Amino acid sequence: MSRDAKNGNTVYEVTVSVEDEFGRIELVKIGITGEPPIGVGDQVNAVGLLGYVWEIAGRWGIAYRANALLPVREAADA
Repeated sequence: MSRDAKNGNTVYEVTVSVEDEFGRIELVKIGITGEPPIGVGDQVNAVGLLGYVWEIAGRWGIAYRANALLPVREAADA
């Protein structure tokens, strides 16, 4: 856990596995404010997902942030 620099709220980093249309799987960390209502193995919907490119000392990557991570069953009802 870390703190949101903007308002000091707790930020949780959740690691999810993402599968593309070719069956390739990648692990992705998604940061969200507030504890997510999900459990291990849940399929999730990342609401308001954004990716930010970062670079430090010649290394770069993409940091992901979402407004919420909801179980697919709840996201379908919303």
